[in-house]
Amino acid sequence: MAEPFPVARIPAASQRIAARLIERGHAAWFVGGAVRDVLFERLHGRAPRRTGDFDIATSALPEEVRRLFPRTVPVGIEHGTVAVLDESGVPHEVTTFRRDVKTDGRHAVVEFGVSLEDDLARRDFTVNAIAVHPASGELRDPFAGLRDIASRRLAAVGEPAQRFLEDRLRVLRALRFAAALELDIEPGTWDALVAAVSDLEHLSRERVREEWRKTLESARPSVGVALWRRSGALAAVWPELAPLDDLERLDRFDDHVLVTAAALAWSGASRAAAEAALRRLRFSNAEVERVGAAVEGVRGRGPGSGDPAAVRRWMSATGPAVDDVLAIWEAAGSAAGLRAAVEAVRASGGPLTLRDLAISGDDLIAAGIPAGPQLGELLRRLLDEVLADPSRNNRAWLLRRAAELR
Repeated sequence: MAEPFPVARIPAASQRIAARLIERGHAAWFVGGAVRDVLFERLHGRAPRRTGDFDIATSALPEEVRRLFPRTVPVGIEHGTVAVLDESGVPHEVTTFRRDVKTDGRHAVVEFGVSLEDDLARRDFTVNAIAVHPASGELRDPFAGLRDIASRRLAAVGEPAQRFLEDRLRVLRALRFAAALELDIEPGTWDALVAAVSDLEHLSRERVREEWRKTLESARPSVGVALWRRSGALAAVWPELAPLDDLERLDRFDDHVLVTAAALAWSGASRAAAEAALRRLRFSNAEVERVGAAVEGVRGRGPGSGDPAAVRRWMSATGPAVDDVLAIWEAAGSAAGLRAAVEAVRASGGPLTLRDLAISGDDLIAAGIPAGPQLGELLRRLLDEVLADPSRNNRAWLLRRAAELR
């Protein structure tokens, strides 16, 4: 018999919700990623970087859950899920025991009134099909998920092809779990996964993007990217990354946006191609701009030396992408000494942008220089002179020089 789950690891607010369900005569069990991750830590001495939630599975119907708790949100009530808000307003997912009646590969029609074992049988992988009793810590593990955690094995619950047919997103979830937990995907599950890759085109781009993000948040992003490539998912989702090699360089970053930028830059993507790929996967406008600027900076020329004027000009031209470009160059083993030069420029406090100039366009207009495109060009010329010699950044010198250049 398996050692009881350490219920002290479960947040008190979650325990109170489960206890209330039990007091009212309903079954309640903890399920979800946090159960898996605590068991993984107990067996292997460390937890994944990103830990899941302690969700509650219950025999109570959704309307009964809503009557029992004063504050709830019907986040997925058609599938039996109600978010119960605790005293601090934090949501805890409570889902009625269910089984699938039919599915279109992403959304299922479910039936309530089933057992815990039926509910666990509809889950994706054995390591995620383990339930914990709130009071005793008793484990319900009908599909030997604990054994698979111990042996670092990822296996589908039941028939693998059926599991992926029910929900195509499970293809990418499998790759993420295998990377984050350092699990080997068992052969039958792997074969079914590869066969299902062609169906990824039917998934919403937002869901694909989120699985990519979560995969890159593992301790070693290169492992996840390698699995995406070997399974065919990378070619299906990120054809721009086909030329990518030396994946281990990706492990030098801990920011999924920066990993994505580095992967695109090292694959030879242009700024336009990188930005188009991110828009296709519904990245935010800020992320699109950040990755595009980084890719453009990496593909461009560096300052060529540690000369402060050259470094200032490069930093001015590169803008907010300076640190991302530096990080990508450093991960590739180039730009030796450039970071120290950049930090020296920053420490000096010298001007790098038009906003840093001691005068503005209004000052030039007041000095008799007409507004128009030539005004902007004049400001840029003044900035270039200040980048060469920061001591020139004073109002009197700039106004005098503007008069000479107009």
